[in-house]
Amino acid sequence: MSRFAEKNVAITGIGMSDVSRGAAKSALALTVDAALEAIADAGLTRAEIDGIATWPGERADGSGFSPVGSAALQDALRLEVGWYAGGGEAPGQYGAVFNAIGAITAGLCRNVLIFRTMYEATARKSFYANSLLREGQRQAGPFAWYAPYYTYSAALQQALFFNLYVHKSGIRPDQVGQIAVGQRRNAALNPKAIYRTPITLDDYLASPLIATPLRLYDCDVPIDGAVAIIVSRMDVARTLKNPPVRIEAIGSSMRYRNSWTQLDALDTQAQPKVAEMMWSRTDLKPVDVDIAQLYDGFSYHTINWLENFGFCERYGAKDFIEGGRRIALDGDLPVNTGGGALSAGRLHAYGAVHEACIQLWGRGGARQVAGEPRVCATSTAGGPLAGAMLLVRD
Repeated sequence: MSRFAEKNVAITGIGMSDVSRGAAKSALALTVDAALEAIADAGLTRAEIDGIATWPGERADGSGFSPVGSAALQDALRLEVGWYAGGGEAPGQYGAVFNAIGAITAGLCRNVLIFRTMYEATARKSFYANSLLREGQRQAGPFAWYAPYYTYSAALQQALFFNLYVHKSGIRPDQVGQIAVGQRRNAALNPKAIYRTPITLDDYLASPLIATPLRLYDCDVPIDGAVAIIVSRMDVARTLKNPPVRIEAIGSSMRYRNSWTQLDALDTQAQPKVAEMMWSRTDLKPVDVDIAQLYDGFSYHTINWLENFGFCERYGAKDFIEGGRRIALDGDLPVNTGGGALSAGRLHAYGAVHEACIQLWGRGGARQVAGEPRVCATSTAGGPLAGAMLLVRD
């Protein structure tokens, strides 16, 4: 057994519900759809699922951010598990995967169902959309710092960090736009993507500024949907129907202040040390990566990960993405091949894991990257939280 626990675990099945801007089904029903598809895809039965995990756990606040927790899905599927988990104090969305790795290695379970459900499209049509702005409402936690400046929106917060990055790097709007334009081109080939109509660079530059320098097309798309993956102990994985997608290395460190309002790495956020940890746990190098599914809550995050993963030098992403050729499906490093959160929808980093497996298993259809990609870098990010994984087809 490897001294790095993640090398003893693999992704063995994936599932995705219908993804929409207004679901006809409940959040739990969408989660059940994704979970059953993932279990079947792995060639397992519900009786063989003995662990369940999600991030950040159920938040019954009407926001749609995490409307389904582990307990609700466990009950809906009548699973009998030896281990379960949820909770937001983790290295971003991939915390559920990292926790499952530990549980499997500890012998608590063999096959863990991991899921992420979003119901934000419906929630934002409801009363919740304006609830943070109610007159006289007292704010607590990070929002107490934001409230005096009306920066409730993540776009407003991230625009401040992006402005600093623009100042230091000199990146131009037409270079930034290559992320959104390229991902929409990929989404046009993805039947599950929300937005599939191609856009041009002129369309991008003409789109409204949400918070300088973020434009509309730099922001991810709130959706209703769920993604599920199965992670299995390696000896079990090799008996199942899909070639295991090995979790070769993870990055989960917290070496900065864990504070949204007191970040001490403003233009990179938590990414650099997380990437450094991931690369320290493998013999593979950036040059070995065939495809990248990089967090794109905002295009700024994707640009940052290109640098922090070492695909280009610090503040060199502007040249790497110039013209969009290197990050295209037939480029040196295809990025966000299914359209990412900007066009396919905000499945909050688990859409990226799903797409990574689609590509590594050769199921991409019209958007399949040529040459049988074997190694994928994938990530999540935002403020002081970040996680990274290097996935390798067995």
